[in-house]
Amino acid sequence: MKVLVVSSEVYPFAKTGGLADVAGSLPLALKKAGVDVRIAMPLYTRKIDRCRFNLSSTGVSIELEMAGKRRVGFIDRTDYEEVPVYFVDEREFFDRDELYGTPEGDYPDNWLRFAFFARAVIEMLKPLNFVPDIIHLNDWQTALIPVYLKEVYRHDPELSSIKTLITIHNIAYQGQFDSWIIPEIGLPWSVYHMEALEFYGKVNYLKGGIVYSDAINTVSPTYAKEIQTPEYGYGLDGILRKRSADLYGILNGIDYRTWDPQTDKHIYFNYSLENFETGKTENKKGLLREQGLPYSPDVPVVGIVSRLAAQKGFDLIKDALDEIAGLNLQFVVLGSGDKIYQDMFVEIAKKLPEKFAVTIGFDPVLARKIYAGSDMFLMPSRYEPCGLGQMIALRYGSIPIVRKTGGLADTIIDYDSDPENGYGFMFERYEPSELVDAIKRALKAYSNREKWLEIVRRGMSLDFSWDASAKKYIELYRKLIVG
Repeated sequence: MKVLVVSSEVYPFAKTGGLADVAGSLPLALKKAGVDVRIAMPLYTRKIDRCRFNLSSTGVSIELEMAGKRRVGFIDRTDYEEVPVYFVDEREFFDRDELYGTPEGDYPDNWLRFAFFARAVIEMLKPLNFVPDIIHLNDWQTALIPVYLKEVYRHDPELSSIKTLITIHNIAYQGQFDSWIIPEIGLPWSVYHMEALEFYGKVNYLKGGIVYSDAINTVSPTYAKEIQTPEYGYGLDGILRKRSADLYGILNGIDYRTWDPQTDKHIYFNYSLENFETGKTENKKGLLREQGLPYSPDVPVVGIVSRLAAQKGFDLIKDALDEIAGLNLQFVVLGSGDKIYQDMFVEIAKKLPEKFAVTIGFDPVLARKIYAGSDMFLMPSRYEPCGLGQMIALRYGSIPIVRKTGGLADTIIDYDSDPENGYGFMFERYEPSELVDAIKRALKAYSNREKWLEIVRRGMSLDFSWDASAKKYIELYRKLIVG
């Protein structure tokens, strides 16, 4: 079985969020399971060090006429843990400071950048002598590939027979652009109607991927159901309900080699279940010392590592702040994102300097210290397609407090609802009082040391590695190939 995973970002080469982690980890698990898997992504020349990653030219170049101009892309490659990675190098599009835009907004030519990328990926297959059975797409930046395959390459028997799967990591991001771009990206006007790419007078790349792909999946079973409703579908719930027979939910995993408190060189003290209490205490002391908060063995630390956006549910903290301030706990927060939430947390830290330490920005080392040094990990999301933070937190013995939505509902069992199996604390209604109640329940459990250690043991013993997810993807690939 030959599979090409296509993503606009892939760890360790370029990353803005969880998409990169998935696109970097899943192919390794597929390779381990015996799949001939390869990766394709743009070459962001200001982000990807050619020498560090040992990039070399394949000798393949792609010429395309787009937006009234002849454009040339060169295909480079490297190997990432024995998985070949192909890079589309087009300097006008990908020699920029960031992947998608600046703090002021998205790059205005993203419609053209990722249309070129999609065409270049298809065009490179034959020259590279790798025509896959499956192209596995990820989010709107790759969603035109099945559109091109079925509209532009339909008379090519080799290319048109490729099966496509598109993974929706977050349906809120769809790639919507003005309709005049249709001929500029080499598509016929016949694709511009409500059953294809048209979306309220715009062109919607993700919708195109949903309509034209052979199958669709999301990154958790619950999110697959949620996006078929008006509340969570962001206008695409109708087309998803129409294709519900081809829509699957497959939970993401995490790389257990990367996230391992026994070997993590960035934390203060390495530990496992055997020396958990010593390890957690040393990491907690180190974290609080570094963050300028006082240490007390009886005061639990709640960690937050997150993109700061409306999706993540932090309005609940603001609305419940007075009650939270009266509880016996401390918060260590790391994140960046929308200015309104960055400012909110900075103000909270000023108001409650003994309880809140806040770092605005992206600091992967501090993130690991928070996972290792916190007793609890908070994710009060409005919606959460999958979430990786709760899985990482469990690996480090930090017990999640989450809202029952998406992947959080699929990965956490509430302790109070199921004391024999529970390893987290969950609330359902998106209300401040519900959040406070979940925190109070966690505090009550924490006060009983024997009970708390049992909860921690359950959490640390779970397996959210990529192996199980890879098997499910392989089953879906086989189903598509057989037809």
